[in-house]
Parts: sequence; structure tokens; C-alpha cells
Amino acid sequence: MLRAHKIKLQPTHAQVVHFARACGVARHAYNWALAQWKQQYEAGGKPSEMSLRKQYNAIKPTEFPWSLEVTKNAPQQAIKNLGTAFQNFFRRVKQGGKPGYPAFKKKGVRDSFRADNGPQKTGENAVAVSGKSVKLAKVGSVRMREELRFDGQVLSATVSRMADGWYVTLLVETTDCLSGPLDRGTVGVDLGIKEFATLSNGEVVPALKPHRAAHQRLVRLSRSLSRKKKGSSNRAKAKAKLAKLHQRIANIRVDALHKLTTRLATEFDTIGIEDLNVRGMLANRHLARSIADAAFAEFRRQLEYKSVMTGAKVVVIDRFFPSSKTCSVCGTIHDMKLSDRIMVCDCGNVLDRDLNAALNIRNKAASSAVSACGEEGSGYSTIVTKPASVKQEVEV
Repeated sequence: MLRAHKIKLQPTHAQVVHFARACGVARHAYNWALAQWKQQYEAGGKPSEMSLRKQYNAIKPTEFPWSLEVTKNAPQQAIKNLGTAFQNFFRRVKQGGKPGYPAFKKKGVRDSFRADNGPQKTGENAVAVSGKSVKLAKVGSVRMREELRFDGQVLSATVSRMADGWYVTLLVETTDCLSGPLDRGTVGVDLGIKEFATLSNGEVVPALKPHRAAHQRLVRLSRSLSRKKKGSSNRAKAKAKLAKLHQRIANIRVDALHKLTTRLATEFDTIGIEDLNVRGMLANRHLARSIADAAFAEFRRQLEYKSVMTGAKVVVIDRFFPSSKTCSVCGTIHDMKLSDRIMVCDCGNVLDRDLNAALNIRNKAASSAVSACGEEGSGYSTIVTKPASVKQEVEV
């Protein structure tokens, strides 16, 4: 199993300068390869990332001698990333979605470079981890804020610049994975804005709303940045302050999502969630900021990959299933407005709207899991339910 651990670095001034140079070399190699790709394609050729890497290696000693000052992995991996970008581009073209043609990289925007370890039999290791330090080729030992959490073979390291400093993302091939009792049955999760999640067992997870909490400060720092002269030192300082605040907001949001999804994936056998149309929900200008702040798509992504590690099943209920309007006791569908927060049924069932929806999602997930898997332990981790009993299953 491949797992990644992102750790903040504590580099020296010389190491910071080297990181910036390596990012510059990687960005230059990517942009050079993209320009060559377009030129060769327009001339009728069939470019590939392998041919471009060979071409770059042949000319860099004479045309780009400064690229030899950093690890050779930086430009090579950048061109490999371009090849992956074109693979994704052609895949999206075939699928009929928005292609997203690869674009040139800009300085200061997602600066990063990657170093990969060679095959074990060759002994070529560009990355080595020991305690709270990571050894990188042509950089030396760099201090980390914490130790690597996973035991296993380190495959690669990606050094990137964030708002508050430099980080390294270590990709490890390991047997360590999430584990839990998985003895609490099925749970339904209803996501919302006022309360981030309402579980079918009655638990309510409040919405942190980190962006809304820091909105006034964001406005103040954005205005301060707009008044600064472009290219000045004061503008750079104001930009750094604004970036750090955005980074803090993102960290608060991701931390809360990781804690919730880990708990769900390690405690419950089956987890029911709704297939929300997040893009359509963002079209509502009154709620767009709160919906984006909640990060529903990130919640689902984390929950699905963690459930694979724990053996739990994630059942995604169709978005047109009326979970809030259906009575969780008798199944009667009521005509309810969004402002109606209490579901009152003639059968005597009176429940909070979100709790009623969570119960319906739990019941739907339980029935779908049984009909799709047949029995427990069949190896399915994700089940997507559609109308008319059409199911999509992903086998682990």
C-alpha cells in the first residue's frame, strides 16, 4: 500500500536557496517540454515524455548548465509530470468532459520539485529518512518537524513551498493502514451547512466554517495588498500575510475532515452518504461561500480511500433520493420547503429534518449493502446506488 506523509521542513538559508533553484529548474524543464511538445505536434510529430527527457538531457550541459547545480530528478520528474498531464488531457477528451490542456507554470505558483529513489538493486537512493531528518541529493540532511509516521520503503520525496515555509511529502510503500473494531453496524451521514454532519445515531458534528470566521481579516488583508505597489517589498510582505491566513483556514478545514472521516471509517461497518451535486449547489450565490467552506467533495474523497484501508463499505445514495422529505418510519413522502426544519408525519413521527434524512440514508445503505454484497466480508469497499436498483461496485 502506498501512503504519503506531508511534513514541514526546517531548512537552513543555504538549503532554502537550493530549494528555490531546484523549483526553478523543474519549472523551466516543464515549460520547455510543453513548448517542444506543442511545436513537434504542430509539425506532425508524435512527441512523448521519454523522447523529450532524452532531448533535454542531451542539450542541458551546453544550453542549460545551471540545471546541473541541482538534483537531476528535478527536471526529469517535471517532464514526467507533463507526460501524466497529457495522459489526463487525452482521457478527458475521450470522456467528453472539459479537456484542460496543460498550461505553462508561473514562478511562485505551486513551486515544487520531486526526487525519486532508484530501484533497490542499483542502490541509487535520492531520498533517505532518519528520525527527524530527510537526506536529499545535493542538499544534504534537512531537519523535519516530526518523524515519518509509516514504516516501509520511501519511494519519493516532493519538496514544495507553502505560505508558511517548505514542506516535504514522502511517499512510502508500507503495510501500515488504518484499523478499527468496525463493530458499530451501519451509519447514515447527512451533510449540511448549519451543522456539517448529522449521524443517524443522533450525533451532530458542528460546522467549523473557518473561512467565514476569518472573512473580515481576509477582506482587510486583501485590501491592504491591493494598495501596495507591484514589485515592492511591502507588497511581498502583504502577500505573504494573506497567503498564511489562507493556509491556516485550509489547515483547520482539512484537520477537522481527517478526524471525522477516520473515526467513521474505523468504527462503522457500512457508511451511507449522499451523492451531492456540489457544482450545482455552488451556483446558489447566497450559499456558495458556505458550501465551498464545508468541502463536501473532500469529505467524500477522504472517506472512500480510508474505507479501503479499514474494510468498511461506503454506500453512496443517489442524489435524487428524497431523504429529507421521506418519513423514516412509514416511508411517506411529504412536501417540505427548505425552511421546514422539523418533519411531522401522520404516523406520529416527529423528527429533526437532518436526523430524519440521516436515518433514511442509513436504511437505504443497509439494504443496498446487503443486496450488493450478499454477505459480510465479500471484499467490496464502495457501493454506489442508483434508481431502479442499478448499482456500481468497486472491488478491492
